[in-house]
Amino acid sequence: MEAQKTRKATGAGTTGLRQFLGLEQQQAWLESGSEPPDADERVESTELRFKYLPRYHKLRALPQAKEVLELLGIYGRDCLPMPRRTERYWWSVSCLPSTSDKPLVRVNASWMELFTLYADGDGVRGRFILHLSDFTSDGSVTPEQLDEHLVEQGALAPEDVGWFFPNGADMFGIKVRGAASLHKMLASPHLLRAIRRFNLTHMNRGRNAYQASHSYSVADHMLDQGG
Repeated sequence: MEAQKTRKATGAGTTGLRQFLGLEQQQAWLESGSEPPDADERVESTELRFKYLPRYHKLRALPQAKEVLELLGIYGRDCLPMPRRTERYWWSVSCLPSTSDKPLVRVNASWMELFTLYADGDGVRGRFILHLSDFTSDGSVTPEQLDEHLVEQGALAPEDVGWFFPNGADMFGIKVRGAASLHKMLASPHLLRAIRRFNLTHMNRGRNAYQASHSYSVADHMLDQGG
């Protein structure tokens, strides 16, 4: 497999995204979005594609489908480094996963949720998991230092945004209501950098634990191959 060949070329003992992308290259992508060379082709499991195809068709029939797939297209383009080369093994997307919160789609890396979209009536709402230190006034991991204005300014209106503090050091969750605010937040320079930094952290922790639930049909839209 391509991933195995790359691992041999970069040397044993290297883990996570560092197998493909050096720390300086990661920093350049984080700060400027400079695109590192991606794989020309995807390494695909036909078995997994067909396993989750019924869920994809069910998603496409929902009133939220267009917005969900457009938002994922932005996320795949702007928030994941080398998305073809790292697909499934370093990040994955689940379609209508069977969890109690009933998401429409969820993007994961390592053991961590990155980005989730839910139905909100006929519309959508979303959830990002990020580093708290990107949103505190002093760069600390102290919840009391949260800069609320910094969190809210990316959305269309402050009432579209909420937040929570997941268990774990330097963890912060942002909840966003409405496709318009989600689009605006994904275009916010500060939030985009925070998303990239959190994603790099977890893609560097090693192989994705959710490989078996990857929906290639949904990922097509993240990689600009969707119909």
